[in-house]
Amino acid sequence: MERVILHSDLNACYASIECMLNPALKNKPVAVAGSVENRHGIILAKSQQAKECGVKTGEPVWQAKGKCHDLIVVEPHFDEYIKYSSMVRDIYRRYTDLIEPFGLDEAWLDVTGSQRLFGNGYEIAENIRETVRYELGLTVSIGVSFNKVFAKLGSDLKKPDAVTVITRDEFKEKLWKLPASEMIGVGRSTSEKLKKFGIHTIGDLANCDRDWITKQLGKCGTELWTFANGSDTSRVKPDGYRTPIKSIGHGITCSADLVDATEVWRVFLSLSQDVHRRLTGYRLKACGVQITVKDCNLFSRQFQKKLEIPTRSASEIAKAAIDLFNANYSWNYDVRAVTVRAIDLIESDAPAQLDFFTDTSKHEKMQKIDDTVLELRRRFGKNAIFNACLMQEEKIPHGNPEESVMPMRMFR
Repeated sequence: MERVILHSDLNACYASIECMLNPALKNKPVAVAGSVENRHGIILAKSQQAKECGVKTGEPVWQAKGKCHDLIVVEPHFDEYIKYSSMVRDIYRRYTDLIEPFGLDEAWLDVTGSQRLFGNGYEIAENIRETVRYELGLTVSIGVSFNKVFAKLGSDLKKPDAVTVITRDEFKEKLWKLPASEMIGVGRSTSEKLKKFGIHTIGDLANCDRDWITKQLGKCGTELWTFANGSDTSRVKPDGYRTPIKSIGHGITCSADLVDATEVWRVFLSLSQDVHRRLTGYRLKACGVQITVKDCNLFSRQFQKKLEIPTRSASEIAKAAIDLFNANYSWNYDVRAVTVRAIDLIESDAPAQLDFFTDTSKHEKMQKIDDTVLELRRRFGKNAIFNACLMQEEKIPHGNPEESVMPMRMFR
């Protein structure tokens, strides 16, 4: 039996939810953007009216306002976005248990086995579209096809509030004329490489020699050639599936540049507490630490090191991070943003090879202290207890959203 895959995309998700929560914003040019004061003034989403004015996701607020003088900019409310995303997925679950999220606003659904109950793929997609609109006041665009790649392309073809079907017999006619950059897996860098080879459309990619494109782009080339020819067989993951966690990190753009190592240490310490919380929740320990440092010229550097003892301790992770920083950063420029990441993760109860010279008692004591601090913060709030050096820290922006589930890889 031919598979039937849907890709459902909430139209202008963040902006649509803001307009629904505040009816006064409806039918107006609205953009959701981060705090300009915290140097997060980037457009995250825009309404259809703002899009018609030329406003683009990812551009600075000042640039967007230059295109649309009446633009209404609102701060994001991620708790609401997560709530409505969950309610949309509850609607999907009425039709299938094979639901693979792709961010908060998109998901693939395999409805192959649901057709005897609910009709063909187009009928199921129409039912979902109408239900989301009626029950939640939001709109979705849905692509219906025989694989995940073409289903996603279908959802992009007609927006907003539409269903597009792409069958095996007609995909060449509908899709091969599109720019190669429209296909999932073709980012900016890959798109530029393909253009240098004279490959501009999905059809150009499909018709090139497979061995040649593999030689040019490696495994990625083989994968993209397979996608373009409609041969993708990757499955839709079951509802609730979690991709194995390979690393846990947290990073911020500071509200003002960091000018010395003391300021960097305080930010590392704050970020490491979030990493500790998530490591504890997943029952994992880190065997290594990685940091990313972005200077005020927006140039990023990344460094990593192994730890003597696997840990989840915030203090030990922060200490490893600042040691990495001091050993590698030359201070030619002030620091704009930093990220701390726990890498080489293992289960909390996994045995570790130690040596005679490592002070395990100090490590165990530090881990118990950090675990106690975490429990106090969990019970009495994030600000119930914190390091004294963070009391007057003014360069750490507040109100960062909680993490959301994103797939580590889209296929296979």
